[in-house]
Amino acid sequence: MHRLPGLDLLRSIAIVWVMFFHTFLIGGLGPDWAWLTRFGWMGVDIFFVLSGFLIGSQLLRKLQRGEALQLGDFYWRRAWRILPAFAVVLAIYVFFPVLREEPNLEAWWQFATFTLNLLIDYGHNQAFSHAWSLCVEEHFYLLFPLLAWWATRRPSVARVATLFAALVLGGIALRAGIWLHNDALQPQRPWFIEDIYYPTWARLDGLLMGVMLAALRVYRPQLWERLQARTMASLLAGLAAIALAIWLFQDRTGLVANAIGWPLLSFGLGLLVLAASSPRVWAIPGTDWLAAASYSLYLSHKIAMHAVYTWIAPATPLQGLALFPVYAAVIPAVGAALHYLVERPGLQLRDRLAGSPRGVEAGSMPA
Repeated sequence: MHRLPGLDLLRSIAIVWVMFFHTFLIGGLGPDWAWLTRFGWMGVDIFFVLSGFLIGSQLLRKLQRGEALQLGDFYWRRAWRILPAFAVVLAIYVFFPVLREEPNLEAWWQFATFTLNLLIDYGHNQAFSHAWSLCVEEHFYLLFPLLAWWATRRPSVARVATLFAALVLGGIALRAGIWLHNDALQPQRPWFIEDIYYPTWARLDGLLMGVMLAALRVYRPQLWERLQARTMASLLAGLAAIALAIWLFQDRTGLVANAIGWPLLSFGLGLLVLAASSPRVWAIPGTDWLAAASYSLYLSHKIAMHAVYTWIAPATPLQGLALFPVYAAVIPAVGAALHYLVERPGLQLRDRLAGSPRGVEAGSMPA
């Protein structure tokens, strides 16, 4: 799949928005900027929709052409896409505690097995906790090819629609049930994070929305083209749905937001992806680099933030927003080092081992 400037723009917005959200670790940007930072966690949901769309398009296109899924090749490419940079950052967190944004870290094997999001004790071990989203992505990579193969053996609109509806409604019921259960018991732990926000089975909406777009693109290309011809309508409808979701998430841990807020947010983001995937969207300088380096930036940005906050800020007279240019220089520098020294060489080695020239990677998450 060739690069699309609109999708690069969405990736760039997603990674920057997530990093703004995580400024709470360094005291935040102040009340005047709360409108920008408060909902930055939604950047991860942008990545989920993009992952579902791009990986879904890649695999469904092969199935639609009647090609056999080469699962070994798919898992091989995904592993080389994710593991080298992830392993380096995990080693930094394990062996250099001074660089952690929080003192305590879960056992290394939870990260290595991508079970962190299911087993984390968030109340005590918050360092590198943003790896939870990589766990969700890995579970998607593992299971989706098998599910796609099953669903397309005998293609049926009714069959696929029933499956999608069951997953959406099941997610609503599951999150609502978990919320009501925990709200009644009030366990002495951060149950919203551990039971609703992190677990894979509660966070399928974004990935599912992306896969639905991919299925539409592959199996109904004429309808897809007609929808893409209405880019502005998709954009405005998507922004309206996201605005409604933001209104629901004013109470981020509330029942209504966690029951129906996630599918609503994913629907709005899906419409943005539909609009952004139009080839008529112009490229914006810098977004291609941010998109390409988004995975390395996602992995390393908390380390960079912590380093500035702990060692550079106390040594300068700068305070508050005056320090922002320092963070804006150090965070991309650390991310670029990881991207150019580990992530890209890993991809080049992967392709040399596979004996094929490097193509455009179809991934989307900062994973």
